[in-house]
Amino acid sequence: MKARYLIPLILFIVMAAFLGIGLKLDPRDVPSPLIGKVAPDFDLPSLHNPEKRVRPGDFKGKIWLFNVWATWCVSCRHEHPTLVEFSKASRIPIVGLDWKDEADTAREWLSTLGNPYIEVAFDVTGRTAIDWGVYGAPETYLIDKEGIIRLKHTGPINLQVLRDKIIPKIKELQEAS
Repeated sequence: MKARYLIPLILFIVMAAFLGIGLKLDPRDVPSPLIGKVAPDFDLPSLHNPEKRVRPGDFKGKIWLFNVWATWCVSCRHEHPTLVEFSKASRIPIVGLDWKDEADTAREWLSTLGNPYIEVAFDVTGRTAIDWGVYGAPETYLIDKEGIIRLKHTGPINLQVLRDKIIPKIKELQEAS
């Protein structure tokens, strides 16, 4: 008789444990298979000068952030002031990927809200974002001097993310080189 009640009780405890673990996970923390691998290559026109090309190789030898954004992205607007301030206070270049956007709208957006990027690649088709494994904007990647992706952050960057996640990883990479 006791075994009849023991099995459902054990199953309930196991299911409750899995639920408890799942509730503690961050749904925005989407792991990337690209961490520890060379950043995917691309060759895109510059948003501000379409005759100029933007390529990851242009930043080899530098630690840099790659931020995927768009003017239609509400979260991108939310993170933008943080990126602008970080770009003023940091020596780490930020490269933007304007994803599936209108060029004129994007240029106006940056002109109005400030431009934290040393360069903005214009990905009108979205192909480059697919190659990078982008699930949605904004997403930000930290790339080391060798062109290896060392960190991915899904969602908007805020001061806490900078303080707790990105800046410590930047310092770690700077100390290692």
